Amino acid sequence: MNDPSPASRRASRIKLLLVAAVFAMPLLVAMILSLAGWQPGTRSHGDPILPQRSFAKIDIRLADGKTYAWKDSEPRMTLLALPGSDCMDNCMRLLHLMSNARVTLNKNADRLRLLYVGEPPHGPKAAAVMQDWQVGSDVEQKLASFRPRGPDSVAAILVESNGTALTLYRAGFDPNGLKKDLQKVIR
Repeated sequence: MNDPSPASRRASRIKLLLVAAVFAMPLLVAMILSLAGWQPGTRSHGDPILPQRSFAKIDIRLADGKTYAWKDSEPRMTLLALPGSDCMDNCMRLLHLMSNARVTLNKNADRLRLLYVGEPPHGPKAAAVMQDWQVGSDVEQKLASFRPRGPDSVAAILVESNGTALTLYRAGFDPNGLKKDLQKVIR
């Protein structure tokens, strides 16, 4: 039997260690970056709602008199729009862009419900803008702290299918950032 020399065994071990290092290096780099607090693609364009709270017991009365069911029969999220006073051109433009963001979800668009809580906008463009939105009112004014103070503005809240409020998009938010967040969350 041909016994390998110590030099060839050493060379074989070095090659084995190099191959193992090639596979282990990305894992090691990922672990170091994660421990340092850097995680790609996890940043939201809105602000997290902390401490987390459930909207499940907030009474939203819909236009038909029924109460909005936060917990749906299917796992569907809710994009809640809260207008400031006098929802006019800017507010309606943002509502339209939020509705379009839902459309960009393609086959998953039905996994997002649109809920507008407040006095609905009026005017010639309002009917077209509001066609995709359910309109309701906050009976006990429990959402008042999230509502923008300025006129012709709107804030949005993304609510999980179990009623947990996830992210607040304050008045003046970037609708493209909201669209990107929706595309990450709803798959």
